[in-house]
Amino acid sequence: MSTTVTGPAPEGGDKTPYVVVLGGANMDLKARSDAPLVAATSNPGSTRMSPGGVGRNIAENLARLGTPVHLVAAVGADAMGDTLLGDTAAAGVGVQLVRRLDLPTGTYTALLDASGELNVAVADMAATDSIGPDAVTEAGDLIAGAGLVIVDANLSHATVAAAVERASAAGVPVVVDPVSVPKARRLRPLLTPDHPVHTITPNAAELEALTGLPTRRHPEVVEAARRLLGQGVERVWVRLGSVGSLLVAGEGPAVVVAALSAEVVDVTGAGDAMLAAYCHALLAGADPGEAAAFGQAAAALTVSVADTVRSDLTDELVRRTLASARP
Repeated sequence: MSTTVTGPAPEGGDKTPYVVVLGGANMDLKARSDAPLVAATSNPGSTRMSPGGVGRNIAENLARLGTPVHLVAAVGADAMGDTLLGDTAAAGVGVQLVRRLDLPTGTYTALLDASGELNVAVADMAATDSIGPDAVTEAGDLIAGAGLVIVDANLSHATVAAAVERASAAGVPVVVDPVSVPKARRLRPLLTPDHPVHTITPNAAELEALTGLPTRRHPEVVEAARRLLGQGVERVWVRLGSVGSLLVAGEGPAVVVAALSAEVVDVTGAGDAMLAAYCHALLAGADPGEAAAFGQAAAALTVSVADTVRSDLTDELVRRTLASARP
C-alpha cells in the first residue's frame, strides 16, 4: 500500500540550526554529446567545468536554500583547489575544515548523451579517500552542536562510522548518501542498531547493494527498504528518477513522492539538490513526506539547467515551483 505526497512546501525560519556535511569535493568535468553517442570514436559536443563532489554539492545547495552549513572535505593545494574553495565559500558554505593536501584536487569526469542523461563517469577521488577518522575528531565539537549531520559514502567505512558515532553520541540525526553501487556495498556492515541513521537515500540499484535483495519492481523496493528498518535506519528514501521517490519508515504505508515534470538539460547534481532540500525542509519543521516533496521540486529545478548546483536556487523558488505543480 502506498500514499502519494506532492506538498506542501515548508516555510523557512531565522533560527534554522546549522548542518555539517562530510564528504567529497572535486571539480566536475562534463562533456555532452550534440547527437546520439557513437562508441569508440570522437563525438561532437560541448564541455563544462565547475565545482562538484557529492558532499560539496549538498553543502552549496543547503547554503543557497538558506541553511547555515559547514563542509568537512579535502582538496589539493593546487589551482583547481583554489577555485573550488573560493566558489564554495562565495556560495555561503563554511570551509574552515576543508583540508588542503599535497595531492591533486579530485575530479569527476562525466559523459552525457544528447538528452543530458549520464552515460558513463570516472571519479578520481584520491584527496577524498585520504580523509580519515581524525577529520571527524577535528570537527567533533562542530558535529556535536549541529542540527543535522550529512555523510556521503565517498568517505571510507571507518570515517563514515566515526562520523555516525560522534553525531549519535551527541543526539544529532545523521543522513547518509550511499553515492554509488560499489560504495553502497561498503556501507552494509555499518548499518546496524549501533550506528543509528535518521535517513538513507539510495536509488534502486544502491538499495539492492545495501540489502542483497532484488529491487526491480515496486513491491521489491518496499521489501528491501523495510529490510533496512531495524538495522539502525529510521527512514529509507529511495530515489526512482523520473518516477519520483519512495519514502519508507516504521509500520505505516510506503509514501510515493511524485516527481515534478522538467525539461532535462543535465541530470548531474539532481540527487544532491534533492537531499539538501529534504534536509533543509526537515530543519524548517516539515514532516518527512513534505520534506521529500520539497526535495523533488529542487531536483526538477536542478535538472533544467546545465550547472551542477543551480546558482539561483532559493527556498522561495522551490516553494513556488512546488505550489505551481499542485493540481
